[in-house]
Amino acid sequence: MSYEFYIHRCLQIAKNGIGNTRPNPSVGAVIVLNDKIIGEGFTSPHGGNHAEVNAINAVANKAMLKQATLYVTLEPCAHFGKTPPCADLIVKHQLKKVVIGCVDSNILVAGKGIAHLEAAGINVVVGVLEAACKAHHKRFFTVQNKKRPYVILKWAETKDGFVAPLSRPAQKPVWISNPFSQQTVHKLRSKEHAILVGTNTVIDDNPKLNLRSWSGTNPVRIVLDRKARISATAAVLDGSSQTIVCTEKQKYSFDCSPEIHFELIDFSKNIASQICDVLHKHKIQSVVVEGGAQTLQTFIDARIWDEAHVYVGDVCFNQGVKAPRLVSKRMTADHIDTDFLKIYMND
Repeated sequence: MSYEFYIHRCLQIAKNGIGNTRPNPSVGAVIVLNDKIIGEGFTSPHGGNHAEVNAINAVANKAMLKQATLYVTLEPCAHFGKTPPCADLIVKHQLKKVVIGCVDSNILVAGKGIAHLEAAGINVVVGVLEAACKAHHKRFFTVQNKKRPYVILKWAETKDGFVAPLSRPAQKPVWISNPFSQQTVHKLRSKEHAILVGTNTVIDDNPKLNLRSWSGTNPVRIVLDRKARISATAAVLDGSSQTIVCTEKQKYSFDCSPEIHFELIDFSKNIASQICDVLHKHKIQSVVVEGGAQTLQTFIDARIWDEAHVYVGDVCFNQGVKAPRLVSKRMTADHIDTDFLKIYMND
C-alpha cells in the first residue's frame, strides 16, 4: 500500500476526536508492519493520550514496533505538556520509519519533533497528503497562525433571499430549512467550540444555542448585546452552558449565573476583530456565527471568516430581512432533501 493510503486512514480515524480534544488538535495515527495495520489511535480528550501513544498502546507485541512504520497526520510533539513528548516514546520503541502528513506550526514543536526522530536514526517522511492534513487541522492552525478562532458563518435563507420575515407572531424561530438540515446544524455545533449570535436574534427567537439532535458537548455561547437589552428570561442566560456576553455595559441590571462572563468591546470600531480577540483570550478554537444578518455581514465585510454554510430552504417570504451578501469563488453545493446547502470557502 502507498503512504497516501495509510495517511488517509489516519485522517478517517482522526475525525472521531473532533470537538473533544481541545485545545489539542485531533490527530490520527496508524502503525503498519508488512502492509498490515497492527495498531491505530486518535487523540484522547484533553489531558489524555495523544494519537501516537494510543496507536503504540494498541500494539500487543511491542517487539514488532522496531520493524514498523508509524503514520500520523501531524508532526509528533517534542515538548512536555499535560503528557510527555510523543517523539520520546517513538524513539524509545525504536520505530523504523515515521510518515507525517504536515509539520506542526506550534512554536513549541515546529520541526523539533522531526529533528528529534531523525537524530535517533529514524527515517522520517514529511508532507504526505499535506493539504488534506492541514485542512483537517484547520482549527488548530488558524489559532496558531492567525491568533483567532476558525470562523464559520451559518445561515438559512429562502429561495427569494430572505433570512427572516418582517414580523412574527411569537418569540420563537421561523424555520426556513427542513428537519434534516436542522440536524446537520447540530452536528456542526457538536464539532465547533462556540456559537455566536446578535442581540436581535436572542430577542426575536430566544434560542437555546445547545445540542438537541446530535450528541456531544454544548458549545460556548457568545452573545453580542451592546446596550444590555436581553431580558433575564432569555434562554442564553440560563447558566446551563458557559456564555460570554460582548457588551458596552459592565453587567445586566439583574443577577446572572457564574457561567455568564462579560467582555467590554467598542461597538463603534471593528466588531469582528474585537470579538476574535475576546475569543482568543478565552482560548476558543472555533466559532459558528449564526446571526442575525447584520452580525454575519459584519464578519463578511471585515473578511474575517473561513467557511460559510448557507442553507437555502424550499420556501419564499416575498419580503423580509435580506440575506447577507457574500462573494467567493470556491463553493460546493449539495441537496439535503428539499433544501440546498452551499458551502463557501474564503478566497
